[in-house]
Amino acid sequence: MTISDLYPTGLHEENIGHFATIVRLALMDGKIDSDEFILLKRLALRLDISKTEFKDILKNPTNYPENPPVSYEDRLERLYDLTKMLFVDRNPTIDKMSTMDRIAIGLGFPVEHARDVVKEAVKFFFKEPDLEDFKNKIKKVNPMKH
Repeated sequence: MTISDLYPTGLHEENIGHFATIVRLALMDGKIDSDEFILLKRLALRLDISKTEFKDILKNPTNYPENPPVSYEDRLERLYDLTKMLFVDRNPTIDKMSTMDRIAIGLGFPVEHARDVVKEAVKFFFKEPDLEDFKNKIKKVNPMKH
């Protein structure tokens, strides 16, 4: 066992919290469908979530706290992941848009820009974007210092 196994890093704890938030979004309708599960597996790999952590988080995602990111780049990456999960079915309902508003504000986007950020994020996802394109679009509607 390594020292990092004994004392998880703050980054890993943030990733676990972020992943749990994504799982909660996937479960909004009470189930995780096959597209959502595929996306969760990819995100778990990218976020360095172990198989055991993956299973535990899927069982009870509410056991893990949300950890809002500090850096603007991290906020953009989280917004990207969360938007992707919420709109994997390409169905922009009022409930999902309302959830996205709360997510944007929770991630630290200013209230006065949150709706524009959400509109741009959702619109962008219907074009199959990549992360860098996504960041550039959001930075245009949210002129926050980074």
